[in-house]
Amino acid sequence: MRATLALMRVLVSGFEPFGGDVANASADAVLGLAAAWDDPAVELHTVILPVTFDGAPALLAETIAAVAPDVVLCVGEAGGRAAVTPERWAVNERQARIPDNAGQQPSGPIDDGPERLGSRVDVDAIVAAMRAAGVVAEPSEDAGRFVCNAIFRAALTSFDGPAGFIHVPALREHGEPLVGAETDPAVPEPVASALRPAWLASSQGQAQEPERGARRVEGRPPRPNLVAALKAAVEAVRM
Repeated sequence: MRATLALMRVLVSGFEPFGGDVANASADAVLGLAAAWDDPAVELHTVILPVTFDGAPALLAETIAAVAPDVVLCVGEAGGRAAVTPERWAVNERQARIPDNAGQQPSGPIDDGPERLGSRVDVDAIVAAMRAAGVVAEPSEDAGRFVCNAIFRAALTSFDGPAGFIHVPALREHGEPLVGAETDPAVPEPVASALRPAWLASSQGQAQEPERGARRVEGRPPRPNLVAALKAAVEAVRM
């Protein structure tokens, strides 16, 4: 039946909150994507992973075995980024600035493989698709050294098909994130304030245009729609 319908099966993962925070932008974006998904040609599956160095790869592998996806896209949040950033590389290193949700704070190599592994999805095509959807996006060369990088590495080593990782800004409905420096420094409050209205819209899968006369934060892109970004990424990987 699946071959007859020519469905592509895509697995998209996000992360639970961590470090005492009450939210994680990646989980909100992934759940928003699932709620808004309406493409009958793509069978979308989602999973929210624990922020643990051991548990996240284990649950991802278990989900891959159960779902048998054609493509895996993992999503995490980055504290100092205002753009959505598909990652090019997963490095062979763990450096936990804070303990993970299991209380572990490892450092050192992840596996016996090479220093870095490249994404197996077309990062430039994903960035172009996001920009075409009106989302500010940039390719990234650094996925950090926390669980985001570890799960990117796990996706590349435990799955043979196309796999990639996308960082979204660590935005909150109210206030600033308590965490996020695992990848970058925390988003300054003026930037967070400028981006927050679109975060509310993006959590519902709605695009939001800049308000007339709204002040832009110099050097920072405005208002990413995270659900639109992930929809564009899925569409890009199925082409």
